[in-house]
Amino acid sequence: MTELERESWERDGFVVVPGFADAAMCAALWERTVAISRAADGGGDVGDTQVVLEPIPDPSAGLPEEKVGKVFRLHHVPGPYADLAHDPRLGELLGELLGDDVDCFLSQFIFKNRGALGQPWHQDAWYFRMEPSNQVGAWLAVTEATRDNGPLWVLPGSHREPVHDVEADRRPGAQLGYVEITDHDTGDGVPVLLDPGDLLLFHAHLLHRSTDNASGAPRAAMVLHFGAMGTHDPVLDPDPAVLVEFLRSLGMDVEEPLAPAFEVAVRANVRNRWVPVRRAGRTVSR
Repeated sequence: MTELERESWERDGFVVVPGFADAAMCAALWERTVAISRAADGGGDVGDTQVVLEPIPDPSAGLPEEKVGKVFRLHHVPGPYADLAHDPRLGELLGELLGDDVDCFLSQFIFKNRGALGQPWHQDAWYFRMEPSNQVGAWLAVTEATRDNGPLWVLPGSHREPVHDVEADRRPGAQLGYVEITDHDTGDGVPVLLDPGDLLLFHAHLLHRSTDNASGAPRAAMVLHFGAMGTHDPVLDPDPAVLVEFLRSLGMDVEEPLAPAFEVAVRANVRNRWVPVRRAGRTVSR
């Protein structure tokens, strides 16, 4: 990192790296995710990826990808996703923030199609519940992020705060699992306007949101989440009691012991896949 980037990270909890990816990388990410979306729509094999549809797609949506909100579990798929996760330039940045041994554990491609709702103010650490809770999100703009198409907004300096309590997002059409922080003044939030290929790195405690897409085109982004090797991930802990505690912390009403079939179903749908991307200060090959 440059001195200015390091100062931005320490002060604000995020940093923008302009022009990180070229047009070919952005096109490859887009085309591969469109192919997965169309395969899923046709009942084809999409491997371990998870395609999540918009609850209420735009009435004019015709193509399968125009009805998709997000596609999860991509970073371990050969091709442009793995290329990005294992990019040595990204590894160097992550090394300064997370140390010499880093894993990518979560990935999602966001289409944010026309008319799609944004996500309320939240912290990724609320969802992760990991120890330590210093994970880093890498948000790559695949298309331009403008004020009209639902860009990310961030609250500078909020990465130094604890995890806030939340309320459920009760808007019709909101994605399942969306929550909202309502106990904090977010009036100083700022939009992060990006060109295709720009990269935003942000701390898991940073308050952020996205607004609705009021434009006529999608606002696409590829998001990867990284943590230090050895991070405790409660959703992957083999102890059922830890899983129960994690689910309850998210507001789910579950009884202990878990019914075997329910536990199997929960673990089968976990989106986290911990993949080494950096070891002993060097990039791990794909």
